[in-house]
Amino acid sequence: MKQVVISGTGLYTPSQSISNDELVVAFNAFVSDYNESNKAQIAAGTVEALAESNSAFIEKASGIKSRYVIDKAGILDPKRMAPSIAERSNDEPSVQCDMAVAAAKEALAQAGKTVADVDMVIVACSNLQRGYPAMAVEVQTALGIDGFAYDMNVACSSATFGIQSAVNAIQAGSARCVLMVNPEICTGHLNFRDRDSHFIFGDACTAVILEDIEQASSDSQFKILDTKLQTVFSNNIRNNAGFLNRCDESGLAKPDKLFVQNGRKVFKEVCPMVAAQISAQLDKLAIPTENLTRMWLHQANLSMNKLISKRVLGREASIEESPVILDRYANTSSAGSIIAFHLYKDDIKAGQLGVVCSFGAGYSIGSVVLEKC
Repeated sequence: MKQVVISGTGLYTPSQSISNDELVVAFNAFVSDYNESNKAQIAAGTVEALAESNSAFIEKASGIKSRYVIDKAGILDPKRMAPSIAERSNDEPSVQCDMAVAAAKEALAQAGKTVADVDMVIVACSNLQRGYPAMAVEVQTALGIDGFAYDMNVACSSATFGIQSAVNAIQAGSARCVLMVNPEICTGHLNFRDRDSHFIFGDACTAVILEDIEQASSDSQFKILDTKLQTVFSNNIRNNAGFLNRCDESGLAKPDKLFVQNGRKVFKEVCPMVAAQISAQLDKLAIPTENLTRMWLHQANLSMNKLISKRVLGREASIEESPVILDRYANTSSAGSIIAFHLYKDDIKAGQLGVVCSFGAGYSIGSVVLEKC
């Protein structure tokens, strides 16, 4: 059986960022305008007044302080409250393609590879700009890679599911070297008029190079000791946007065509599942928890990560053991755990162990146990 390693990672971060304070100003302006416009109905009790948001509430609820975005102006416009991203012609690279190419170039450089070394591309993310042709094929062609490519969507767990797919392909001999990218424009499906979730998401793209250890040459390699995937159906995180929407005009533009979640249920149900999966995986590998140096967890909510880490380790995790990036990136869906890995892996020493874990809609959970070479 071939030993697969992660030999390089890359990260694309948009140039624009929105602080909680900026987001709250825009949201509260919308609330004020809405309540004023519906003053009579609110007084009559036929319409419910909207409540304002505040930065302290956001940080306490999530741990988020700011987020990077593709378009700041559209989101902060109280009359719009959505990113303004112009459509491109079919002859131009898509936005997600540009993001993926930028992250891929850094990952290739870190791995010491050229596009000639790669023969498989996976685009794994929560939302794809179109159904076809595949985003992955566009990225493959933009980079000049020979071979094959495909898209996959397992929501926030897409990256870890993509890693297992890459491992399977390399071990089966259908690929030599795989580029797995996660271009997430999460602000595109976020309801910025919903007080409970308007602060959750940001935009980013990550990339991972995977290959057989025998051909790897980078200075920083992580052996993939094990991968484990799990899915359980739940409606507690859902987005009903899809190609069939046009077939029932009554549902167009309704809130369920954007991100919707029951946060309390998600917290209560997902945290135990994630902790149990990681613990079972470590037990299978005969790895004591005290030998686990780092947990690169999905960056959705700080309280979730603290609870999961505590259940796995049996104690509170230090910031070094469970690094946080959601304070400045917010939830970037599938990219979150890979951003944490990308930014907080260089200090890991040979022989030390860590786990990359993502979880979210589905429910879906993916965990990857790594050892620094």
